[in-house]
Order: sequence, then C-alpha cells, then structure tokens
Amino acid sequence: MPPPGGPATGGQQLRPGMPPGSERGDRPDLGGAPGRDMSRDWRDQRRIEERDGRTIIREGDNRVIIREGGREVIRHDELGRLRRGARDVDVVTGRGGERTVTVVRPDGSRIITMEDEDGNLMRRIRRTTDGRDVIIIDNSRRPARRDRGPGFYPPPVVSLPPLVLGIPRERYIVEAEEVEPEIIEETLMAPPVERVERAYSLDEIRYNQRLREKMRRVDVDTINFAFGSAEIGPSEVGRLDAIARALDAAIRRNPNEVFLVEGHTDAVGSDTDNLALSDRRAESVALALTETYNIPPENLVTQGYGEQYLKVQTDGPELANRRVSLRRITPLMSQSGAPPAQ
Repeated sequence: MPPPGGPATGGQQLRPGMPPGSERGDRPDLGGAPGRDMSRDWRDQRRIEERDGRTIIREGDNRVIIREGGREVIRHDELGRLRRGARDVDVVTGRGGERTVTVVRPDGSRIITMEDEDGNLMRRIRRTTDGRDVIIIDNSRRPARRDRGPGFYPPPVVSLPPLVLGIPRERYIVEAEEVEPEIIEETLMAPPVERVERAYSLDEIRYNQRLREKMRRVDVDTINFAFGSAEIGPSEVGRLDAIARALDAAIRRNPNEVFLVEGHTDAVGSDTDNLALSDRRAESVALALTETYNIPPENLVTQGYGEQYLKVQTDGPELANRRVSLRRITPLMSQSGAPPAQ
C-alpha cells in the first residue's frame, strides 16, 4: 500500500465513470469547456418512465432512481468499479436472462458476480489462484420479489425498537479527522452495538437505516466535497490514508469482510438530484481507496442517501453534510456479531 499521503493518481482528479450530479442552483463540475454550463447535458441523460404506480428515473451511467409510495431509493451497477484494471472480463448470460460476470485480476484471481434476470446481485465470490472460493456477498436470502412484475423492488422496512446505545456517542460515530488511526480501525472492526436477530440480505441493509445503526460508523470528514461535486482532488486523496490502513488490516485478517461506503449531501436542491450526487460521492471514495491504496473493490459496496440523514440540521449549504461515511456490515449479513459492545 502506498505510504501516507502518497496517492498514485498522477495528479488526476478521481470521479465516478460519469459526471457528478448537482444540487439545484449549483453548476456541476463536468470538466467541459471553460464557462460552459454543462448542467443541461447532464440532465438530458435522464429517462423517466411510469410503471405499476412507480416512477423510474434512469441515468446514463447505469444508475436508477425508484420512487414509490413516498420512498425514493437509488441503485447502480457496481461491476464497472470491479472491472477497472482487470486482465480480462467474461460475461455468461443464461437462458432465463441471469448473468455471471467473471473479472480476472492481474494476479490471476477471479471475482465472480452472479445476478438474476433483473440485474439484482445474488452472489459475489473471490476465487484465489489455488482454486479456493471466498464468499464475499450472499444476497440470495433477500426477501422474495413481490408479485408485481420484473424489476427491482426495495425490501420492506425492518421494524425494530429505537436504538439504545450502551457506549458513548463519540465511540459510536467517529470523526476520522479528530482521532488516531487506531481508533478508526477499532471502530470499523467493532462488534454490533446490539443483537443481530438474523442474517440480513445486502438489500435489506442498504435500504434500512435502522439495521445499519447496529454497527458503528466512521465519518470521513477528511474529504471536503465542493458544493454540487463528487470529485476528490489530488491533494485530498492522501487524507484517506488512515481509513485505507484500517480497511487493509481488516481484510487481511478476514478476506470476506464487507464495508458499506455511504454518500450524503446537504439539503439544498431536489431530493432526486441529491440522491444521485450522494451515490457518486460514495463511488468516488471507493474508487480512491482501490486505485490509490489497493483496497479490493469487491470488499466495498457503495450507496447514496442524498439529504436523508443530515449531520447538521439546516436547509442551507453545509459542508459537514456533504460527506461520506463507512461502516462494516459483515456481521449483519452473517449474524456473526459478538454480544453488544459496552
């Protein structure tokens, strides 16, 4: 792993595969001609359709926003992130439309992702060069699809009593900029703060805040996103060093650890724009961790939450709300958590 502050980006700014989104009133930084307003170009990539009482908004970079019954979620194709730097990629499509994508790494190991006919992730494994399989994600236990036609339907909201913390709040939510690297590693590897009732699917964890609350989190406040931007400048990449070292140590100890990278925005602008922007912010951090620090991309999943979980309760522009957070979710998927931390 590169030394602290030594990102191997060659001065290039890191961003997701497509241009970042924009909060209303702010022109997104799309890297076009100087002075050119690119926001219309970005918005023109959207396709909106109404189906079965749902609004489906498709973006040009394989992101889909689904709005139904007052609930709005975003999903995306993470295979593009896994393909980067691959030696080879093999795609096999079954008769029913299910798909198996095998990404061959330069060292000969393989990341195998299985999706159903609707593109829903079912399983992801790492096959080492000696033929050993390590299960990274098993999403096959996700709740059965409702009888409402093909596509993706967010899982039901999990009903749990309010969280009762048995530890100080500053140990539950850790600010990366304010603590020593050892505290970051301790937080990311800590057991659940309450009992895990059963093994949950990745989809349930992605779309249920109450489930995620079972695990401590690290707020990556070392990265300051500009208003309306998902870019990480080259001078900021090195600030992820402590996070990267903690992730690297955890994955070396347990190769099937999974960490959720959560993206957030402030409350300025439309819910839809902010949801798309937050998803790109999460992806930007995941890309930086992989491309700069060699954190295996298959051990990271990303998800945007827009302005739903403001850190500072304000409707105005607020830097602290334009952030990314990390938390380990392996115990939630495997029901392997130790007794609640005290």
